[in-house]
Amino acid sequence: MRIYVPRDSAAKALGADDVAKAVQAEAARRGLDITLTRNGTRGMVWLEPLLEVQTEDGRRAFGPLTAADVPALFDAEFGDHPKALGLTDELPWMMGQTRLTFARVGVIDPLDLAEYEHHGGLAGLRKALAMTGEQIVTEVTESGLRGRGGAGFPTGIKWKTVAGAQAEQKYIVCNADEGDSATFADRMLMEGDPFTLIEGMVIAGLATGATKGYVYARSEYPDANAVFAEAIRVAREGGLLGTDILGSGKTFEMEIRIGAGAYVCGEETSLLNSLEGKRGVVRAKPPLPALEGFLGRPTVVNNVISLATVPVVMSHGATFYKDFGLGRSRGTIPLQIAGNVKHGGLYECAFGLSLGEIVEGIGGGTASGRPVKAVQVGGPLGAYFPPALFDTPFGYEEFAGADGLVGHAGLTIFDDTADMLEMARFAMEFCAIESCGKCTPCRIGAVRGVETLERIAGGDASAIPILTDLCNTMKFGSLCALGGFTPYPVMSALTHFPDEFTGTHQEAAE
Repeated sequence: MRIYVPRDSAAKALGADDVAKAVQAEAARRGLDITLTRNGTRGMVWLEPLLEVQTEDGRRAFGPLTAADVPALFDAEFGDHPKALGLTDELPWMMGQTRLTFARVGVIDPLDLAEYEHHGGLAGLRKALAMTGEQIVTEVTESGLRGRGGAGFPTGIKWKTVAGAQAEQKYIVCNADEGDSATFADRMLMEGDPFTLIEGMVIAGLATGATKGYVYARSEYPDANAVFAEAIRVAREGGLLGTDILGSGKTFEMEIRIGAGAYVCGEETSLLNSLEGKRGVVRAKPPLPALEGFLGRPTVVNNVISLATVPVVMSHGATFYKDFGLGRSRGTIPLQIAGNVKHGGLYECAFGLSLGEIVEGIGGGTASGRPVKAVQVGGPLGAYFPPALFDTPFGYEEFAGADGLVGHAGLTIFDDTADMLEMARFAMEFCAIESCGKCTPCRIGAVRGVETLERIAGGDASAIPILTDLCNTMKFGSLCALGGFTPYPVMSALTHFPDEFTGTHQEAAE
């Protein structure tokens, strides 16, 4: 009997380790021979800890479990039990998804390379090994894959620039500095299917001529870092890394580096400075990292999800991947749904669902049962979308047209008790704390923004034009997205909830 209990960080935080220990103890007490696999999460966080058992019909799910539920589960022989949910793949949350990047997450043992290959892993790499670098770049370009870290820059164009640069050494750098609130896709993938990221980085190296890679990860992710470090060791022993990749005679090596928790190091040039052992400060561009990046050499800097999606593109082909999505937003996007929401978790689907379908249909509305007031999309510097904009399709250009950002596709849901002026103030305060200090609009503008919002909160509505001018200066004058994106939550709150800035909503309430 094979039983699965996630070792994903979210599942562990909800008691998965205790459930796993209880399963082992109960099996030993009954003299049963079981195989306990600590897999990744299926993404249904509200059902964690989620236990699955392999049956002839498929994997059956039970959850959310506690250690105290385990004896009764064995008594019922993993059948009729109050926490029984049915076949995992037939749960509405799972059936509605298009899992490409996350196809194996929650399905396999994350550190079993043979199981990874059995479930389709390495097919993309084997195909890439038989192609030229130019052919690989063309395939990725034609797929329409764009950066999933937030900027949405076409991955193939970035690779083509690095491939065309002349240098003795080139690098692939994976940006795993996932610092936005309501984002956890990078962590989930590194914990649940780390080999797909390794495979994607090797393919990127073959495409561009890079032979060395670095994964820049967060110190706040100890489980993901430990799993990924072990995955690198297993991959090296399995011939996926080294001087003779899968017997091809080609070389690629990689290692993981841990950052110290600076939010600004999610910006690629700050990340590169930190990777070099310097202070995490934004670099002026040009030169672009693609030409002068890590140690002054041509460098691809891509997000975890971007690189982990490359094996899908290579194994199934560009046409298969770009058939999903809408407009210039091709393929799938891992939505990370959090905040005051009934069903929070990770949901991978093609671009194009409306924001309302995501919030009300997938998320199930608020956990509090109160009306949804706003949804912040794209992390702490994303815009607030009111229900009036819930018909907006989830896509890069579509969100930009509504003065918003897709970002890393994290959604934080708020009910009607949220104070939007206070949320705007938080955005400015966050920027002031996290600013690297390199440019004046961000360094000083955020501090002045907090002061101006405090004036408005004190009843001085005449400061609103000052706030608007300040946001305009930060948006267009900052060196990087930290200062440049801070106006999005501030101005969206002001635009869609103006009464909360003038005090008229308070007067109406009284």
